[in-house]
Amino acid sequence: MTRIAIVTGGTRGIGSAVSRRLLSRGYAVAATYHGNVEAAEAFARETGIRTYRWDVGDYAACEMGVASVTRDLGGPPQVLVNNAGITRDATLHKMTPAQWNEVIATNLTSCFNMCRVAIDAMREAGYGRIVNISSVNAQKGQFGQTNYAAAKAGILGFTKALALETASKGITVNAIAPGYVATEMLATVSKEVLARIEQQIPVGRLGTPEEVARIVEFLVADDAGFITGATVSANGGQYMI
Repeated sequence: MTRIAIVTGGTRGIGSAVSRRLLSRGYAVAATYHGNVEAAEAFARETGIRTYRWDVGDYAACEMGVASVTRDLGGPPQVLVNNAGITRDATLHKMTPAQWNEVIATNLTSCFNMCRVAIDAMREAGYGRIVNISSVNAQKGQFGQTNYAAAKAGILGFTKALALETASKGITVNAIAPGYVATEMLATVSKEVLARIEQQIPVGRLGTPEEVARIVEFLVADDAGFITGATVSANGGQYMI
């Protein structure tokens, strides 16, 4: 049976790598996006993956979006990868309520929205795989990112609690906490700053989106059914717990 997977923020960066990886492993993939239409259209042309535009921070939009995926792909998602995320960096004494609220909505509330919409069908089927993308900065904090670090740390608590609630229903819920990965999010960072970042990483380089995608591939597989409530750190040794 072909499993249906939704990857939020699935047309760029880590999300794009996850979408491509799951497609190559036989999943029917739906990739969501919100802002960059041009990138999403190029991704769809290149991969043949269906793309859907909605704001994952909006519950009603998630309801409608998942309904569209269910209709188009022939059933509800058995696999959900909550990857969508944004940054609105500022030190707290300069951060606006809008900067706080936008990051919390897109990075954390989206996990509730998407899981709440998808969970009933997973419970009914007795099977599901949920992977939430957190961050090394959830674990160690980061200057100028109280909003981002709070949202990503919230994902870790959310993951553990939902894992407890769903374990008996055949649904696993896990998190991945990537370190610094070579994506568009780092594209605007100067070479000097990137060099300083790499000096903090014991393996001496940035991660790749494909390395994170391979972890997702493992966690959503049937063989990973005994792993739930876990956080997989993929940060090149930058932060160890």
